[in-house]
Amino acid sequence: MSGHGTPIPMISAPCGPLSGTAEVPGDKSISHRSLILGAMAVGETVVTGLLEGEDVLDTAKAMRAFGAEITRDDDGTWHVHGVGVGGFAEPDQVIDCGNSGTGVRLIMGAAATTPIAVTYTGDASLNKRPMARVTDPLALFGTQAVGRSGGRLPMTLVGAETPVPVRYTVPVPSAQVKSAVLLAGLNVPGQTVVIEQEATRDHTERMLAGFGATITTEQTEEGRVITLTGQPELKPQVIAVPRDPSSAAFPVCAALITPGSDVLVPGIGLNPTRAGLFTTLKDMGADLAYENLRDEGGEPVADLRAKFSPDMTGIDVPAERAASMIDEYPVLSVVAANARGVTRMTGVKELRVKESDRIEAMASGLRACGVTVEDGPDWWQVTGEGPGTVKGGATCASHLDHRVAMSFMVLGMSTQAPVRVDDGTPIATSFPIFEPLMAQLGADIRREA
Repeated sequence: MSGHGTPIPMISAPCGPLSGTAEVPGDKSISHRSLILGAMAVGETVVTGLLEGEDVLDTAKAMRAFGAEITRDDDGTWHVHGVGVGGFAEPDQVIDCGNSGTGVRLIMGAAATTPIAVTYTGDASLNKRPMARVTDPLALFGTQAVGRSGGRLPMTLVGAETPVPVRYTVPVPSAQVKSAVLLAGLNVPGQTVVIEQEATRDHTERMLAGFGATITTEQTEEGRVITLTGQPELKPQVIAVPRDPSSAAFPVCAALITPGSDVLVPGIGLNPTRAGLFTTLKDMGADLAYENLRDEGGEPVADLRAKFSPDMTGIDVPAERAASMIDEYPVLSVVAANARGVTRMTGVKELRVKESDRIEAMASGLRACGVTVEDGPDWWQVTGEGPGTVKGGATCASHLDHRVAMSFMVLGMSTQAPVRVDDGTPIATSFPIFEPLMAQLGADIRREA
């Protein structure tokens, strides 16, 4: 049962060539951070291109609950009137973050060093996910957390009255944990230091600098050391959100495995900490090209052209690339099922604690469609036999996971028989226009009664 409504079964059938332009929504990571940092600035931040999926809309509701004034123009321009660092008011109601692990962890960090009590909850999927990875480092500032067993939501955080700066080494690669600690450090005197041994997406660091915070990054023997000077007055910004590479992954991968396809996906953010999938696809032999490379708002951007690629081969995906493509492994496994040979993915234990256990969810569905998949705690591999060889014909469980649901819809475009998912409602959390966008390209995706 979805936390966002009645389950909607969906079916994807084999289709003809996909063609046209796929204008995917704005980047989810940057959209979350635009609202949160805008709420912590003094003055009006103006945001265009914001992803208006349920995850981001839930973050907007949370920022309003903390006292920020947030409005939307008819043309999709958002205005955030912030309350300043340390200016969050105590919410009257529980903060419901829906399906968003990014949203709840970043919001927890932003509020952790203000002396207010905040209770957080989410949908059935989010309430199963571990929060200790964030609440443990936040406790170092003096924040207190009380939740369900296993550190799960619903959970109440009481912000530190006299927070102290911390020096924290992130134990596993996680942009969410790193960002939560940095956002908490904004309202702390002195310097907060975060050390990551493996670089993760750096949108928070880039945007903090853009909002006027003093933040430095250096590579040392300890790893990547990020130092933030606390209690700045953040300056409001004008932000144009680039299109989301994680959303772009679906039309791109669909084009690569659907005969005759040629799809252009314009304006995609190519931050090097996010672009691992596209590098991996090229390593496999994908016909994928970057056009009109440019820089927008401090982020590298390009138009991607993807064409049907019948000669892709399986590869060993480097473990060190995992952090830059962690959300794209589900749809990569779909491409791997249509390539020739074994695609092995290692260093991916983080996939087991996402919206679902994504390794198990994808492995089960792929096996049901006739694909050979092996997996372990921190790895999995998919054996493909080339284009058009996947039988399909199965109903796959989405496990309330938007990326799993969309990945199986992409799979069905090139299988011998249609592929179904038991519930497509989670797709709205990150890619609300997925169905009409894919239909415009030529996909045959339908909702079933």
